[in-house]
Amino acid sequence: MPDTTIKKVEAGSSPKGEMGQRYLVAGKRVSMRIWIDEPGGKLKGPSSREYETVGYVISGSAKLDLEGQTLNLKRGDSWLVPAGAMHQYTIIEPFTAVEATAPPAEVRGRDTTE
Repeated sequence: MPDTTIKKVEAGSSPKGEMGQRYLVAGKRVSMRIWIDEPGGKLKGPSSREYETVGYVISGSAKLDLEGQTLNLKRGDSWLVPAGAMHQYTIIEPFTAVEATAPPAEVRGRDTTE
């Protein structure tokens, strides 16, 4: 029988990760998280993760350095970080973005800063 479980997660009460992210809804193969008003000047990375990430900028701006390429991200932009790619974010202006990860980032320690 197929899984018919439905879930709802409110951002204000969702679990917070060690990098400042709030975990939203998660399924078996994909999950969502949100970064809310991450401060300008904040550097995240460099890192390589075992999951694929797609994201969408709600507000603010950031720079994403990805395997020798640089993407300037601003409101309305979306991006992809392939699984295993070395990348680093620099927050330029207070940054709010939503991301989806596959497989789910928060499972089996995939989303730790180590």
